[in-house]
Amino acid sequence: MTVAVGAGVLADAEVQPDSVQPRPRYPRQKRGRFFWLRMVVAVVATVIVLFPLYWMVVTALSPQSDMYAPGLHLWPQHFTWDNFVTPIERFPVGRWFLNSTVITVAVTAITVVCNLLAGYAFAKFRFPGRSALFLVLLSTMMIPVQAIIVSQFRLSITLGLFGNIWAVIFPESATVFGIFLARQFFVSIPDELLEAARVDGAGQLRTFAQIVLPLCKPLIAVLTLLTVSYEFNAFGWPLVVLFGNEQLYTLPIGMVADLQSEYASDYPAIMAMNLLMIAPMVILFLAFQRYFVQGLARSGIK
Repeated sequence: MTVAVGAGVLADAEVQPDSVQPRPRYPRQKRGRFFWLRMVVAVVATVIVLFPLYWMVVTALSPQSDMYAPGLHLWPQHFTWDNFVTPIERFPVGRWFLNSTVITVAVTAITVVCNLLAGYAFAKFRFPGRSALFLVLLSTMMIPVQAIIVSQFRLSITLGLFGNIWAVIFPESATVFGIFLARQFFVSIPDELLEAARVDGAGQLRTFAQIVLPLCKPLIAVLTLLTVSYEFNAFGWPLVVLFGNEQLYTLPIGMVADLQSEYASDYPAIMAMNLLMIAPMVILFLAFQRYFVQGLARSGIK
């Protein structure tokens, strides 16, 4: 009798489900000594960074008369959408936006291709004077744009590109910082991987296209975001070579030329157009921020 009962108890113990067993408790991570201080500093820094954007939204949604009202208003006193509608009706904003988009897409495509190829050559090819040439290339980053703008202007006239959209595209076809970023990224790729591809009979272009390029998604995202954000908002050089041809104006030039004058400026309308101008940049960054962070981390840029 005792044996039977003991066997029954053992059998019941064997068929008990695993859910009855207590779950293991993991130790909670201890917060640092200054956790709340860091949180407060982070919140304050976030508010400081986002306040200009918030002020742009408030100004864009307020009539121009509120700009001269006494006191500081952190909320629109008279809500209006006219600052978005009126400039689009009065000026060829759609044409300006299209010009900016065409120039940005063309410059980005050419720049990304040139930077990838040049960075790969500096990182993986061995040729005489490679280090010296790379240092000379990096030294050009210290030359301000204003120092070479006259030479670029004369060159554009000589080539017959003045007043043409290609005069904006060609000078931005490659960037030194982009080549440097691509070179730093390609250095982190093991040479053994490329040697294995060459042993299998792959040439340089096939190795780059089928082995290296699929690993470059973070790098391509970084180069694309940086180029798009810079070129879409470019003002100085497009103003020089496109001055006088309003049909080729980009969005930044059109806003300054028509929405801002010597005696009066429609700041609410300018802020509204600025919001429309930065909206594509924000969307691109939110969509590719994971690749952007990975590309900067793998390139060694801190």
